[in-house]
Amino acid sequence: MPIEERDFIQLHYTGSTEGRIFDTTDEATAKTAGIHSEAAIYGPVTICAGSKHVILGLDEDLIGKDVGYEGTVTVAPQKGFGERDPKRIQSFPKSRFKEKPVRGQSIKVEDVGEGTVVDVIGARVIIDFNAPLAGMVLSYTYKIEEKVEDTLEQMKGLIRLYAGRDMDASFEDGKLTINLPAGITYDRRWVLWRGRIIHEGFELIKDISEITLIENFKRPEKKEE
Repeated sequence: MPIEERDFIQLHYTGSTEGRIFDTTDEATAKTAGIHSEAAIYGPVTICAGSKHVILGLDEDLIGKDVGYEGTVTVAPQKGFGERDPKRIQSFPKSRFKEKPVRGQSIKVEDVGEGTVVDVIGARVIIDFNAPLAGMVLSYTYKIEEKVEDTLEQMKGLIRLYAGRDMDASFEDGKLTINLPAGITYDRRWVLWRGRIIHEGFELIKDISEITLIENFKRPEKKEE
């Protein structure tokens, strides 16, 4: 059966621009390209087709394809990271920053956002707030591994997609329970995306009627004398 919007699927992909790989679900490819991260979870990602869980140009190309399909899609900036906007390159006094900014540094400016330092000229710091791949034509090679029909696996896919980690969860009689790891309240990514995970759990997975988050703490074991 062809993939339709709101179908959950497992997807492998590799994104590149001008022959340079910038993103991949394959660990070996990441190592070869020099973009490997020890914190990343590699392997196929579980996404909901048509829900913008991947770049728009790739997301649209999935619709109508069959499980097992392998192919390549070229993505224009309008359906990638957008066009470059010269107005998003701004100048700030160096005195605004506690530490001296250096070229290539990712930096956050209050009330403006996060950008990349492109130059330091005298007492001025030039920062580009465009996405690093804005204005670029992208190429994605991908394979649709399988449809994901199981409710629990669909939800675990959303958790990994947004939180960047796996969590213990269970599902019974419409109730989904997520057992949160200790210290999760200090995880900035989880705090930022928790609401989105819950919202999409209800919005995209019809069998879920209730979501419960449980945070457990165990007494630390005493060290032997």
